[in-house]
Amino acid sequence: MKRIALMIALCSAAFPAWAEQMRQITVTGEGVVTAAPDMATISLGVTHQDKDVAQAMARASQAAAAMIKRLNDMGVDARDVQTSQATLSPVYSNRSSESPQVDGFRAGLMMMVRVRDLDQLGTVLGAVVQDGANRFSGLQFGLSAPQQAEDAARTAAVAEALRKAELLAKAAGASLGDVISISEFGGGGAPLMRMAAAEMKAGDVPIAEGELAISQSVNLVIELE
Repeated sequence: MKRIALMIALCSAAFPAWAEQMRQITVTGEGVVTAAPDMATISLGVTHQDKDVAQAMARASQAAAAMIKRLNDMGVDARDVQTSQATLSPVYSNRSSESPQVDGFRAGLMMMVRVRDLDQLGTVLGAVVQDGANRFSGLQFGLSAPQQAEDAARTAAVAEALRKAELLAKAAGASLGDVISISEFGGGGAPLMRMAAAEMKAGDVPIAEGELAISQSVNLVIELE
């Protein structure tokens, strides 16, 4: 009997603490700010095919060297040009009347180019095409110093989470207490297109730089009173 009474007493003592612990609300908030990009990263390259394996690689290498020289001459810093991929593969004949035979070789070189002056972007693209670039696999706009925009998005995310928490607490007949914890997740920048493009001279590639949407998300746990 004493043992049962002790267990009841312990459970009764623990219940208020458990109930108090459960009086909290968890909300998420997302903040989004827009910013004009000030740099771009291009993935481009060159491929050449030849009967001779050495010639295929030599022609691809010559074109890549010409592109790198042109970029340097246009003021693109050497640290902003990086070879990202080199490929060399056989090309097989596609004649249905016979078994596949090696018909030649295809060599390719890809590079990542960071352009920090967006006024030059269209000119840079036009120039490397003239020098032999025949592969293009991506153009990504970005911010050279994204911290200010990211911090603004974080502030907006916390404000949104608090707004939602206040709304939910009021609907439930409660009020908010102290913030127990804040955690951050997700986040990043994505293109947000707008109808705007700089004037391009003859031979340049027309580019619409648009805007970037920088987002951050937070998770808040708040005490309820």
